[in-house]
Amino acid sequence: MNSSFFNEQMNHHIRPSIAQTLMSLQARGLDRLDAQLLLLHVLGQAPSQRAWLLTHDTDELPEAGISVIEQLAKRRLTGEPLAYLTGQKEFYGLTLQVNPHVLVPRPETETLVQWVLDVLASKTDEEQHVLDLGTGSGAIALAIKAQQPALCVHAIDSSEAALALARANAQSLALNIQFSQGSWFAGLPDTTTRFVCVVSNPPYIAEQDPHLTALTHEPLQALTSGMDGLDDIRHIIAHAPAHILPGGWLLLEHGYNQATAVRDILQQHGFQKVQSRCDLAGIERCSGGQYF
Repeated sequence: MNSSFFNEQMNHHIRPSIAQTLMSLQARGLDRLDAQLLLLHVLGQAPSQRAWLLTHDTDELPEAGISVIEQLAKRRLTGEPLAYLTGQKEFYGLTLQVNPHVLVPRPETETLVQWVLDVLASKTDEEQHVLDLGTGSGAIALAIKAQQPALCVHAIDSSEAALALARANAQSLALNIQFSQGSWFAGLPDTTTRFVCVVSNPPYIAEQDPHLTALTHEPLQALTSGMDGLDDIRHIIAHAPAHILPGGWLLLEHGYNQATAVRDILQQHGFQKVQSRCDLAGIERCSGGQYF
């Protein structure tokens, strides 16, 4: 979208049509899908209603929407995640609220959720407890609970702001999750509870990783973990055995090139059946094992 186009339209008291707005957004450098989703958001339509834009392409933009779409476009062009601009993100069939206090849930994390559900497929007893460490928006915990309502799902985060958002997501989805604040296992209100599965998508980017320059809008503390990116993963693996039921699983998401290192750490701490799973791009994105 070029600003001069909008300014010219507004100076002549002409409101651009939806089709003109989309073309202008793309001419300014926005991806077509991003342009459509931003426009749907401004017009109060659901993200799934992209076809609505075609059937209403000659409709004029409301005057109030012109300045809003202009500001959102500027923010998106600086690299701010689309989910922060619209305030929501789809994850494993759920619509989650998101904000800059949490990482935007990513498609590769659905691989981790599916693995959890696979190992819990036969475990539907109400006394089975699952723990999500570093829950952020609550995405993993809520996806698990939505698929297996009988499970007792616990979720911990060190950030109160993240927990406030996760609680809001749980409330809006009517899913009962037990939330608590703290650093990893130290956040457990009851240290006697043993879990059939502990799952985490912890920070795993090295502090000097050049990819961080593309992630400046997301919370740094949720991204980095020491010089090699594995400090938090080492901590979780070392402390997990004290909290896992015999035969229980620890499942972790990690970086695209960390699978071998994570499997080695799991084996060093006595985990068995250690293995990794690939995401849809064929990258080993998750690793885990059982503890007996």
